[in-house]
Order: sequence, then structure tokens, then C-alpha cells
Amino acid sequence: MPKFVQVTPILEVKDVRASEAFYREKLGFRPGEFFGDPPVFCICGRENVSIFLDQSRTPRPTPLNQYWAAYFYVDNVDELAAEFQSRGVEIIRGPCDQDYGCREIDVRDPDGHIIGFGQNRASSAGNLTLP
Repeated sequence: MPKFVQVTPILEVKDVRASEAFYREKLGFRPGEFFGDPPVFCICGRENVSIFLDQSRTPRPTPLNQYWAAYFYVDNVDELAAEFQSRGVEIIRGPCDQDYGCREIDVRDPDGHIIGFGQNRASSAGNLTLP
């Protein structure tokens, strides 16, 4: 049976260069790899996770009932919150503890996407959070 090995959120953005700069400068992602001439797509990553930034070529309707556009598990959400704040990132929620066992923060990117970062027992130990 084929094995799934990774999932990557894809975010629609208005300006792929500006979005890449936010993820790199504010959230600590590696410099992105751009595609297109002029660039319309970018792959950004930090440690073993990535996010795709897709500059809209034709306007699409905003998704309904969207809260998190992407959610990343981390090993220490409080340290991450301090890192983000030192870079001038506004934490729009948290750090706060949830009934489902996660400690979380949320930030909003330049396109309005809410990006969640959470820590639970497994991620605190540097492990995958899958059951």
C-alpha cells in the first residue's frame, strides 16, 4: 500500500515576495524557493516543515468557516512566542492551554491567514503528534 510521507499547507497570497519575507523575517523560515517569471509560487520551510505560497492569478472566493489556514506542532510554544514577539510579530491569541491537551498561539500573516502553533506532550518530546 502506498505510504503518505508529508502534507504541506498551500496558502493563496496577494504578493508572493511580501509573504515570503514575512515567513522568513518574522517567523524564522528559511529563504523561500521561487517559481515563475515573475514569481508566483514559493516554497518556504523551517526545520522539517514547509508551506507553499501561491500568488493568485485569478481571484477566488474566500473559504468559508476557515479558522486556521495552517497549524504547526512545535516543541516549545512559549519560546516560539517570545521569538516571534522579538521579531515584532503580533500574537493574536495565546499562549493558552486548551482542553484537548495543546498549548497554543496564533498569528496572522499579511494576507489575513491565521497560522496556529501548538505544543502537546508528543511535540514537546520532539515526536510526531500522530496517534
